[in-house]
Amino acid sequence: MEAANEPVFDDFEGTDDGADVTFQTSYGASGDQSRAVVAGADADVVHYSLETDVTRLVGEGLVAEDWKDNATNGIATSSVVVFVVRKGNPDGIETWDDIVEPGVEIITPNPGSSGSARWNILAAWAHITGNGGSEEEARAFITSLLNNTIALPGSGREATTAFTDGSGDVLLSYENEAILAKQSGADIDYVVPPDTLLIENPATVTVDADETAQAFLEFMTSPEAQADYAQSGFRPVVDGVEIEDVEGANDPADPFPTPETLFTIDDTFNGWGEAADLYFGDGEEGNPLGIITELQQTTGQVGEE
Repeated sequence: MEAANEPVFDDFEGTDDGADVTFQTSYGASGDQSRAVVAGADADVVHYSLETDVTRLVGEGLVAEDWKDNATNGIATSSVVVFVVRKGNPDGIETWDDIVEPGVEIITPNPGSSGSARWNILAAWAHITGNGGSEEEARAFITSLLNNTIALPGSGREATTAFTDGSGDVLLSYENEAILAKQSGADIDYVVPPDTLLIENPATVTVDADETAQAFLEFMTSPEAQADYAQSGFRPVVDGVEIEDVEGANDPADPFPTPETLFTIDDTFNGWGEAADLYFGDGEEGNPLGIITELQQTTGQVGEE
């Protein structure tokens, strides 16, 4: 997100609202950043991987309950789950079924610690249930996926580093992360599978933030800022965005092809309010044990924190 934000900051500073603004930033795993704000870290604007990292702040009285009441429903950036593969895709990986074939080595971040991992694993779940399969069949598919997984790094960026350093045959990742890796010189390709999950990253202001922070939040979803984010591989969340060629995309002139089937967290999983505990509950201190958490424990794939 750091590289993607820089041009957005620069463009905001060129507006009347941003003329005298300076930015102090903090980057890291989304959940860690959210918990840091709860613990007292100063923040005017937050931009996370998951809605649950915002609702944590709502529960603490740090973000207003109506934070989603805007034109984008609180979403500032979006992407889709893709397969990052070796240059030329030597294993011919095109679909979800291909990655659970025997011998295919998968890297994906740990759902226990990484927001991006939760999108990845729910995209795999939706491949089964969204196409008419049962929960039992989805459990079996995720079990096969986990059994093929050779590493579950603590964050999406760590997973990308592990793959670009030479581990694994396929990396489950965000499309924008794959594009950024190619822009940075990584010798990789990526595949948008026929069915995938729309990744939606929320942003909001904290209750103590001033009107300048609110102005920046609104700027984030302006056509100008969305065009900046698109150059870093993010799909626009508003209409009317003029997108120039995106370096690193499979087709720079048509960087964001529409998948045959695009599942969403709201339509397929009834939103994060329901999905978070159902799939990722830790089973501790009276909390439910989530389906994915249980499957990680059953397969011994608990991953890195």
